[in-house]
Amino acid sequence: GHYTSDSASIAAPQHNFTIGSLSCTVAAMRCSHLVHMCSSSNMRPLADESIDLVVTSPPYPMIEMWDESFVSGDPKIAGLLEAGDGAGAFARMHDQLDAVWRECVRVLRPGGFICINIGDATRTLGSSFRLYSNHARVVTGLESLGMRSLPLVLWRKQTNAPNKFMGSGMLPAGAYVTLEHEYILIFRKGDKRLFDGEGAARRRASAIFWEERNQWFSDVWDFKGARQPLPANEARSRSAAFPLELAHRLVNMYSLHGDCVLDPFLGTGTTAAACALNGRNSVGFEQSGELAPVIRETVAAMNRTANRLVAERLAAHRRFLREYEERRGEPPRHINSACGFPVVTGQERELQLLGLTDLREEKIEVNDDDTPRCDTLRFTAAHTAVDAEFEARALFDAEDGQRSLFDIDR
Repeated sequence: GHYTSDSASIAAPQHNFTIGSLSCTVAAMRCSHLVHMCSSSNMRPLADESIDLVVTSPPYPMIEMWDESFVSGDPKIAGLLEAGDGAGAFARMHDQLDAVWRECVRVLRPGGFICINIGDATRTLGSSFRLYSNHARVVTGLESLGMRSLPLVLWRKQTNAPNKFMGSGMLPAGAYVTLEHEYILIFRKGDKRLFDGEGAARRRASAIFWEERNQWFSDVWDFKGARQPLPANEARSRSAAFPLELAHRLVNMYSLHGDCVLDPFLGTGTTAAACALNGRNSVGFEQSGELAPVIRETVAAMNRTANRLVAERLAAHRRFLREYEERRGEPPRHINSACGFPVVTGQERELQLLGLTDLREEKIEVNDDDTPRCDTLRFTAAHTAVDAEFEARALFDAEDGQRSLFDIDR
C-alpha cells in the first residue's frame, strides 16, 4: 500500500565553470517544485494563504486556438460560437477563468501579488468583427474578488508581416489597428507585505541591481532579440508560451528567495524554470497530461543553463559598471558584500545571486488511502550563493548579434 523510489537526477552536462567549489557566504538552500497535472479550478492540494506570488498566462478567451480548451469545460460555448453569439461565448469563457482566480485569491498570502499575462482578441463571427477586451474583463474579475489593481506592463510583441493590417487596407473608415502588445496585469492582495527580522534579511538578499530595476519597472517591455534559453519544441510554439525572461523578471520583482510561486496554467513549465533559476519554490497546475514530458524538459534545461544565465547577469552588471564609470568618471560608491563589486545603492550591498548546485526529479510517495486525484511531478533544487570567483563563460554570441538574456538596454 505504500511505495517509494530513489530520486533520479536529471542529467546535466559538464560546464567550463562550476559552482560547487565556491567559497560561499550563506548555507545551501533547497527548493521544491510541484506540478499537478489537473485543473486549477479547484486547487485542493494548496492550503489557504500558502502562496507568495502568482505568475501565469491563461488561455485567451475568443482566440480560436483556445476554443477547444474552453469548450471542454463548458460545451455550451460551442453552440454560442456557432450561432455567432460572441458576447455570450466570451462571458462563459471568462466564467471558467473566474473559478481559477477565486482559488488564486484563496491561496495567496496577504500582501502577495498576482501577475497575469493576457492579450485581447479580435474575431469575426458571421459578418461581425469586434474586439474582445480580455484584459479589462480580468481586471473586473480580480477586483470583484478584492484584489487591488497596480500599474500594469505592456509587453510589445511586434509582427514583421508586411500585410499585418486588417480591414480595408489603404482606404479610410474601414481598417483596424493591429494588436502588437499584450498585458501583464499586476494585482496585490490587501496592503503591502510586512517583513519580520528573517523576512527582512531575505528581502535584502533578494534585491535586484539598480539598472535592472530601471528597466524592469518600466511600463513597456520588449524582448525582441533576447535569447530564449528553454528548449524549442512544438508544444512551446503551439501554446504561445511566454519567454523565460518575462517570468524571470516577475519572480524577482515580486517575491523573495525561498518564497513559493504558483502558476495555475503552467503550460510548458516556464514559470517553474524561472523559479528553479532564482531560488524560489513553485507549484504548477496543468490539465493537459501530454505536456508532462515537455515540463520535464523545460525544468531539466535549468540544469544545463541556470549557472550560465546567472553568470550572464553578473557580466551584464559589470558592463553597466564600465559604462557608468566612463560617463561619471568614477565607479558607484557602494560595494556588494558577496561579490565585492560596486553597486549604485545601499540596498544592493547585501544582494546575493544564487547558483544551482543540483536539480532532480523525485518520485511521489503515495498511500492507498491518500491517492492523488491527478498525477504529480516533483523536482528539488539546491542553491548556494555565488561570490566573486563565479566567472562568466560564453556571455555574448557575436555571430548572431543577439542580446544575452540579462543584458540591459541603456
